[in-house]
Amino acid sequence: MRQEILKNDPKVLRAWCFYDWANSVYSLVITTAIFPIYYVAITKTDQGDMVNFFGWEISASVLYSYALTGAFLTIAFLSPLLTAIADYGGNKKAFMRFFCYMGSLACMGLFFFTMQTFAVSVLLFMIAAIGFSGSIVFYNAYLPEIATEDQFDKLSARGFSLGYIGSMILLILSLALVLFPEVFGIENDALPARISFLMTGLWWFGFSQYSFAYLPSNPYHKKAEGNYLLNGFKELARVFVMLKHLPLLKRFLLSFFFYNMGVQTVMYVASLFGSKELGLETQALITVLLIIQGVAIGGAYFFAWLSGRIGNTKALAWAVLVWVGITIGAYFVYTGTQYYILAFVVGAVMGGVQSLSRSTYSKLLPETTDHASFFSFYDICDKVGLALGTLAFGITEQIFGSMRNSILTLLVFFVIGLVVLYSIRTKRLAPTTD
Repeated sequence: MRQEILKNDPKVLRAWCFYDWANSVYSLVITTAIFPIYYVAITKTDQGDMVNFFGWEISASVLYSYALTGAFLTIAFLSPLLTAIADYGGNKKAFMRFFCYMGSLACMGLFFFTMQTFAVSVLLFMIAAIGFSGSIVFYNAYLPEIATEDQFDKLSARGFSLGYIGSMILLILSLALVLFPEVFGIENDALPARISFLMTGLWWFGFSQYSFAYLPSNPYHKKAEGNYLLNGFKELARVFVMLKHLPLLKRFLLSFFFYNMGVQTVMYVASLFGSKELGLETQALITVLLIIQGVAIGGAYFFAWLSGRIGNTKALAWAVLVWVGITIGAYFVYTGTQYYILAFVVGAVMGGVQSLSRSTYSKLLPETTDHASFFSFYDICDKVGLALGTLAFGITEQIFGSMRNSILTLLVFFVIGLVVLYSIRTKRLAPTTD
């Protein structure tokens, strides 16, 4: 029997949102900003960007895409079983903490990233990605457990907004180190970036303690009996059977799989594109990222408001339509000014499509206590889509020799996602305001 738990507790809601503040520094500093720029800088030579990865000679930018692909396929494979075990035993927070610590410690380890430690450091980069992705699925699963449905859109937007603010603060600190190393008595050009990796891990690890202190450990008071692994498989099978009889949820997952594939791939390769294709300096690339983060805060709240006026599906459709325009525009970007303008548009829809996707999926869930297991399917679509997106991006670049051509492959993903999204109709996603 389902047990009732207290929802909309302000302290718990703050703790949940604060994990976005804690972990989003990874998304900005490691995924999007400092790390990709540093990676390109240390692997670029007069002879090109070929590197040796455990005896395998490969382009550094292609290896970057493949490393992400491997990391996301790993977590996509592990996530369903681990979330089922967590649901069965009611120990979702323990799994979330494990992946958080694994990812944050890997970020700290990137402080030692040099060409002498290149291969091992790429593995640490992959472990950090696995840790980040693994903790997120358990974190997202808390949303329908701690809040009522009418709060999903606003709360999801609030979490993402806090994440954007926190990551901007750390990025500015990192930027100060990179641009003015002499002020801090640093003479080694590579050291400021490596210090930012260390600060990212410390920030993530440290601020997550607030979330772990107040998030409920076992909100449904489940008692685990017997073999965890065996019962985890049974739990997963039960949730999968339920999912098969939820056509709207399946349709949303299909749409999310495609449009999110494009969104996430853009965020992971944006800095590489600006550096490699446009030749932009570090300062210019980081300025662009600050623009995106700042605009995304307003974008998240705007789309939460828009969903209340026209419904979740229509609001998401408008956001995805803008992404279609972004991919077309990106192909024709050749100057820094054009890149800045495009970044502003990306920021306007990035926060909206991410926060609204999470809250929309929460609204479509059935009455259940197995939220982590259901969110594992959301996470699979996210990570497998991203893995395939970065893989397609890398293969296209390898075949045609240009990241510009790779952008066009993302256009197809957005269009398919948009078409499927338009087919979803349900009162649960209807406007909520007059």
